[in-house]
Amino acid sequence: MMQRPFRPEDYSLMEASPHLGGGAAGYDLVEQMQYLYVRVVKAKDIPSKDITGSCDPYVGVKLGNYMGITRSFENTTNPEWNLVFAFSKEHIQSSVVEIIVKDKAFVEDDFIGQVLFELNEIPKRVPPDRPLAQQWYPLEERNGHKVKGELMLAVWVGTQADEAFNEAWHSDAASIPAEGLASIRSKVYLTPKLWYLRVNVIEAQDLIPSDRTRFPKVYVKAILGNQALRTRVSSPSRTLNPIWNEDLMFVAAEPFDEHLILSVEDRIAPGKDDVLGRTVVSLQHVLRRLDHKLLPNCQWYRLEKHLFVDGVQKKETESPSRIRLRICLEGGYHVFDESTHYSSDLRPTAEQLWKHSIGILELGILTARGLLPMKMRDKRGTTDAYCVAKYGQKWVRTRTIIDSFTPRWNEQYTWDVYDPCTVITIGVFDNCHLNGWENGARDSRIGKVRIPLSTLETDRVYTHAYPLIVLTPAGVKKMGEVQLAVRFTMSSLLNMMHLYSQPLLPKMHYVRPLSVVRQDNLRHRATMIVSKRLCLAEPPLRKEIVEYMLDVDSQMWSIRKSKANLFRVLSTLMPVAKWFDHISHWRNPLTTIVIHILFVILVLYPELILPTIFLFLFLIGVWHYRRRPRHPPHINIRISFAEPESAHPDELDEEFDTFPTSRPPDIVRMRYDRLRTVAGRIQTVVGDFATQGERLQSLLNWRDPRATALFATFCFIGAIVLCVAPFRLVVLLAGLYTQGSATIRPLFLSTSSGGSQQELIACCKLDRPLLYTMPSSR
Repeated sequence: MMQRPFRPEDYSLMEASPHLGGGAAGYDLVEQMQYLYVRVVKAKDIPSKDITGSCDPYVGVKLGNYMGITRSFENTTNPEWNLVFAFSKEHIQSSVVEIIVKDKAFVEDDFIGQVLFELNEIPKRVPPDRPLAQQWYPLEERNGHKVKGELMLAVWVGTQADEAFNEAWHSDAASIPAEGLASIRSKVYLTPKLWYLRVNVIEAQDLIPSDRTRFPKVYVKAILGNQALRTRVSSPSRTLNPIWNEDLMFVAAEPFDEHLILSVEDRIAPGKDDVLGRTVVSLQHVLRRLDHKLLPNCQWYRLEKHLFVDGVQKKETESPSRIRLRICLEGGYHVFDESTHYSSDLRPTAEQLWKHSIGILELGILTARGLLPMKMRDKRGTTDAYCVAKYGQKWVRTRTIIDSFTPRWNEQYTWDVYDPCTVITIGVFDNCHLNGWENGARDSRIGKVRIPLSTLETDRVYTHAYPLIVLTPAGVKKMGEVQLAVRFTMSSLLNMMHLYSQPLLPKMHYVRPLSVVRQDNLRHRATMIVSKRLCLAEPPLRKEIVEYMLDVDSQMWSIRKSKANLFRVLSTLMPVAKWFDHISHWRNPLTTIVIHILFVILVLYPELILPTIFLFLFLIGVWHYRRRPRHPPHINIRISFAEPESAHPDELDEEFDTFPTSRPPDIVRMRYDRLRTVAGRIQTVVGDFATQGERLQSLLNWRDPRATALFATFCFIGAIVLCVAPFRLVVLLAGLYTQGSATIRPLFLSTSSGGSQQELIACCKLDRPLLYTMPSSR
C-alpha cells in the first residue's frame, strides 16, 4: 500500500463547522439523523399454510432494497418477537414499508399475510415524548383482502436519540450474520471499583517442617486471583517462629468474590519448596481502611496442612502452626489503571471520600473522514469503524458503521466531572468480529485522541477535526480524521477554584506514599483486572482495545523516548541561557540598558525584589493572553520527533520489537552499541552536574592543598572586604561584571569534557519521544 506524502499541515488540528442540534434534550452536540423504526411485537391466530397443519412463522420488514427478518418459531400460531428495525431515511428509496408474515418451509417459504404503511402517513416521535403505543393490525393478502391473523406493531419516525436506537436492527448491517450483530451495537460499560489490598505479614509460630533435622528457610506466598507475591526468605536460625514484618500489596475489585490464599513454604532446595501450612481469607470480612489514621488490628490465622493420601487431598486440622497478619482494604488511595499524566479520574476509591461533582462533560462523536482500508473483504479494502471513549469508570462504545471510510455516528454521551485536571480519551478502531467473537481476530487500531479538560473553556462547544495519528515501524502515519464536539459545563466557579488549591492526588498518596516500582506494578495489575472484566461484558470490550486506551506499553523503554526527554529538558533551560546571553552581548541595547537599570534598583532597594518578580510574572501572563490557545491541544509530531526526516527506521523497529527481543543477535548487538553511545552522552551531562558540585566541595577538603589554601585566603580577604564595604555595592559590581562579560556558557555544558551544545544536539538528532501532548496538571 502506497503511503501518503508527508505534509505537516495534515497532522494539525482543524476547526470544523458541523450542523449540530439533535432536536432532543441531551442530543444538541450531534447532527440529527432521521430513522424509520418498526417494532414487531407479536402475532396471534396465524393460519397454517402447511399440509401438516404446523406453522413456523417469521416476519420480514421490507423497505426498498433493505430487508430485515426476525427469527422463526417452530409450530406456533402465537409467536412473540419484540424486535425493532431501524432504517436510515437517507437511504430510503421507497414510499411504502411492507411487514410480511411468512411460514418457514423446507423448499420455499409460504406467504401468510402482510401489513403496508405509507411513509408520509407514519407519525414522528422526538424524545422526551413517550414511546408510541403498539397496535394490532389485521393481515392482508397481496390483493388487499383480509386474512386470518393479526400482527402487533408500532411504526414511527424518530432520531438517534430514541431509546430503541441502540438495540435495533439497522439496515446498514443487513449483511451481518446474527452472531455478529451484538458486536456492532453501541454500549456503555462500567469498570469495577478497585481497592488496594495490603497484607502485612508479621510472623509465624510453631511451624512443623517435614525434615526435623534442619531449621527451615521459610517464606510466605500470597495469591489473589492471578496475582501472586511472596515475602523474602527468612534467614536460617534455631527457631520455628520466623519474623518478616513485610507488606504485600494487591489490587482487588468489587464485589470481592475472590479469596486471599496464604501459604507458608520451606525452601528445601532451588526449585523445591515444601508447604508447611495454608490459610484462606475471605475479603468480604476484611476491614476497609479509608485514611491513614485507622489501623487494622493484627490477627492470628491457623495454618492448615494438606496431605495427599492415595491421590486424594485431605486436611490436617490439628496442626498448631499459625501466622500473624494485618490485612486491610485501602480505599483512601486512587488506584491508577492509566498513566498519571493522562488520568481520567483522580478520586480515592472509597465513595465516602468523594467530593461533589463540579460539572458535566458532554461529548458528541460525529463523523470520521479519510479513513484508510484496514482489511480486505471480497478482494477490496474496507473499514468497519467504531469509537471507544473513556472517562472515569464509564466507557462508551459507538455502533459500528459497516464498510465506510466516512462513517457517521452522531452519538452523544455525558460524564460527571469531579476534577478539571483530567483527560478524556477517544479511540477509533476497526471491527474484525462481524462474524462472531470466536475467530481469534483482533480489532485494529486506527488512532487515538486525548482532550485535557483543563484546556476547555466552560460552556463553550468545541468542534474540531482531530487527525488520527499512529506510530508504526515505518514511521508516523495519518489514518484519517475524527470529528468531535466537546462541551464542559461548570456547576460552581467557587468549587472549581477550591479544587485548584487542593493536592492533585488523595491524601493517602502523600501520607503513606507508594514507591515508584510498587505503583507501576499495581497499575499493571489494575489494568489487567479492568481488561478481564470488560472482556466478560456482552458484547465484550476486547483486551487489545482496553490496553490501547490505557497505554499499557507506555512504560516500555525506547531510545527514541529517552533522547526526546533529554531534548525537552534542554528546551526548558536553553531559552533562559539564550536570553542571558543576549543581554550580555548587547544584542538589543535598549533591553540591556533596561535590565541594568532594573538590576541597580533592586540592589539598592532589595525589598522590591519579590514584588518585582511577581509583577514581571503578571505582565508575562497578560502579554500571552492575546495569543492564548483557542482549541484543545493535540499531538505535536514535531515535538514528538515523529516526522519522516527525524524517524530513523531501525530505531522505530527497535521500539516495536517484542520483549524479550525477537531480532537476530547482530541487530541486538548493534542496538546495544548505539544505546551505549547515547547513554554515554546522557551520562556525561549528568556527570557534569556532579563534577561541578564535587569541585565546589573539594575547595574545602584539602584534596588539592594549593587550591584550598588559595580559596581559604580568598575567603578571609573577602570577609574583611565585606565587613568594610557595603554589601549592596559588592552585589552591584559583581552583577554588572557578570552581565557585561563577553560570553556565557550554560553550567550544564561548561564541563571538562569540552562538548559543545551543538555537539550534544547533533548527537541527539536520532531521537523522538512518544507522540507527545502537554499533559495538564495543577
